[in-house]
Amino acid sequence: MKKHIQIVIPMAGFGSRLRPLTWSKPKPLIDIAGKTSLDYLLSEFSSLNQDFEQEFIFIIAPNGWQIKSYMESRYPEVKCQFVVQEEMKGQSHAIYLARELIHGPILMTFSDTIIEGDLSFLATEKSDGVAWVQWNPEPQRFGVAITDQSNWVERFIEKPATDEHKQVIVGFYYFREGKELITAIEEQINKNISLKNEYYIADAINIMIQHGAKFRTEETKLWLDTGVPETVLSSNQYFLEHGNDNSAVASQRKGVSIIPPVYIAADAIVEHACIGPYVSIARGCEIRNAVIENSIIAEKTLLSNIVIKDSMVGSKAQIINKPKRLFIGDNSIFTDD
Repeated sequence: MKKHIQIVIPMAGFGSRLRPLTWSKPKPLIDIAGKTSLDYLLSEFSSLNQDFEQEFIFIIAPNGWQIKSYMESRYPEVKCQFVVQEEMKGQSHAIYLARELIHGPILMTFSDTIIEGDLSFLATEKSDGVAWVQWNPEPQRFGVAITDQSNWVERFIEKPATDEHKQVIVGFYYFREGKELITAIEEQINKNISLKNEYYIADAINIMIQHGAKFRTEETKLWLDTGVPETVLSSNQYFLEHGNDNSAVASQRKGVSIIPPVYIAADAIVEHACIGPYVSIARGCEIRNAVIENSIIAEKTLLSNIVIKDSMVGSKAQIINKPKRLFIGDNSIFTDD
């Protein structure tokens, strides 16, 4: 009989670093190499299928119901629950809003965190919790794990002042009992343990450790971030290099020069163009007389007489005669006419 596990994903943030793309869609629905960021996020949990029945709990913004619609249309077989976070008070606050739903073992990750690794070991995991980490020479921008010689976590520190400890927390956690996390968050909120008016999950785990919980670290070799334009483009490069390149098919288009790797949707119209390397063109696009490099073009966008590089263009945009580096939201129109 399979065990039950809940996967809690806070995704109610404004996505301000990806505006204007996130004015009209939640950050997890940004296009990357032929899929959405959410698709890659969900694939992280495929190694649990043999041993666990999965239930997802999404913490969404008041305008984040596109996530629900996407899950219902693309993943109708997946059990999901949705909780709305109206005030942005941090990670712990988001999880606490789902306190009536959470029970038993849970995984918690952030919507812009993509890692790689086999999670099947959780079927026999004995510790109270696991925090995934990656070595980083400049840990001051992140949270870090301080461990003893046996790899047990002594405490977590958010945005340390020095680079002494280099095991950076990537934002992926396992808890053997989710209700114990909720109890710790209650104490965190009551004591107002926060940073810049936000409650961080690392502080809640510190409370659990102080009360005797045993946490260890698990290193991940791959950690991709999809929270800012530069890292979205670099993640696009990674996925094009690791299985999402369809250059062989794309190169059969007449009058089109392909520099691998690229992804071009089958129904996209591409004529008289040089595409690549590292370009993703979504479904329904029309690309004519264009040179495009290291860019992501969202669905149903029209590009004509244009040279662009290092760019992200939202869906249903129309751009004509504008050779630039672009970061353009949905439904935009640019033309020299």
